[in-house]
Amino acid sequence: MQTLAPSTSLAQAADQSEIDALVRAFFSVFTNKNGARPEVDAIHRMFIPQGLIIKCHGDHREIYTLQQFIAPRLQLLTNGQLTDFQEQEVSARTDIFGGIAQRYSVYEKSGVLDGQAFHACGVKTLQLIRMEDGWKMVSLAWEDERDGLGIPVQLKHS
Repeated sequence: MQTLAPSTSLAQAADQSEIDALVRAFFSVFTNKNGARPEVDAIHRMFIPQGLIIKCHGDHREIYTLQQFIAPRLQLLTNGQLTDFQEQEVSARTDIFGGIAQRYSVYEKSGVLDGQAFHACGVKTLQLIRMEDGWKMVSLAWEDERDGLGIPVQLKHS
C-alpha cells in the first residue's frame, strides 16, 4: 500500500492545481476594470448544467440557476452602473476526497456602483465534482462580511 502514496499525492496535487485554475478563472469572469469585457457566459463551462449559485445575507437567500445569475450581472457589468469592478480570491482551503471537493474562498471585491466606490470582503463556498472533462462546480454560495459577521481567522490564513 505504501507504493500508492506517491501517485495519490501526485493525483491530489494535480486535482488541487486544476481546481485552483478553475476558481481563478471564475473570479476573473466578472472583471470590467480598465475596460475589460466581462466573460460571464464562461460560467457555463465551469459549472455542471444544473449548477446553483446562492447569495446569502443574514436570513435572506437569493437562489439562482446559472442563467438567472448570469443575465442580470452581465447587464450590471456592461451598462455603466458597475464600473472598475474586480473580485479576487485572497485565501482558500480545499478539501478533496476522490471525485468530490469543497472549497472555502475568502475574497475581496471593489468597484464603483452607481458612482460610489466600494470595497468588500466575504466568503464563498464551492462544491465541485470531477467530470470526464475535468473539475466542475456544482454549487456556489457566498456571503459578504458586514457588521456582526467577520471572516473567521482560520479561513483568512488558509
